[in-house]
Amino acid sequence: MNKTSTYQLTIIVPVFNEEDNIAALEERLSKFLPDSVRPACVLFVNDGSTDRSLERIKEACLRHSDFFYLSLERNGGLSAALKAGIDAAASPYVGYMDADLQTTPEDFNLLLADIDRYELVMGIRANRKDSFFKKIQSRIANGFRRMMTHDGVQDTGCPLKVMHTDYAKRIPFFTGMHRFLPALILLQEGRVKQVPVRHFPRTAGVSKYHLWNRLVSPFMDCFAYRWMKKRYINYRVAGDNFMKP
Repeated sequence: MNKTSTYQLTIIVPVFNEEDNIAALEERLSKFLPDSVRPACVLFVNDGSTDRSLERIKEACLRHSDFFYLSLERNGGLSAALKAGIDAAASPYVGYMDADLQTTPEDFNLLLADIDRYELVMGIRANRKDSFFKKIQSRIANGFRRMMTHDGVQDTGCPLKVMHTDYAKRIPFFTGMHRFLPALILLQEGRVKQVPVRHFPRTAGVSKYHLWNRLVSPFMDCFAYRWMKKRYINYRVAGDNFMKP
């Protein structure tokens, strides 16, 4: 049995070389779970880390019955780790947060308040604690993405999101997918809501983002999305006689 099926929410935490953040993640997530408005578990996805991240994740899972992990054979990037977590989850809802703790799991409750009415509820980083250069890069990338996708989303880079799992599993997989989650939910005629959440400076570890994957690569991915959007097939099954109830 998939153990995540006994929860309503699986919080996916992609991890790549974040050994210095695992202890803080364990503390914050373990404190949040009893207060979650939906019964929740944590699924760490080790994205081929070359430090001690996997070892520390395994130790945390031994200490907490609501913590689970899966480990990818090699580093595939954030989209691959997120997709692996979504594919593995069996709960009605999936959440997502980064391992850098620049957002806090407590704010999942803000998103969960609207999850029955929207297929994706996502955070908007209020009072961002990033450098001026990083903010400018993000603003340019977000503006170009909105122009290309018409998703109307203010801050697609905010890592705090909750989705209906059935919609998340239908998202087409490609490198850079994580930047287009709202647009890909909208392609399925899903509804998206944005909610302000808190943002904090990184206190441990090193950011994996730089000019190429924050600005240049997203520009290229927008054209790939436009190509896919024109060819996207959307369908709903009206009935069948072979699926077990």
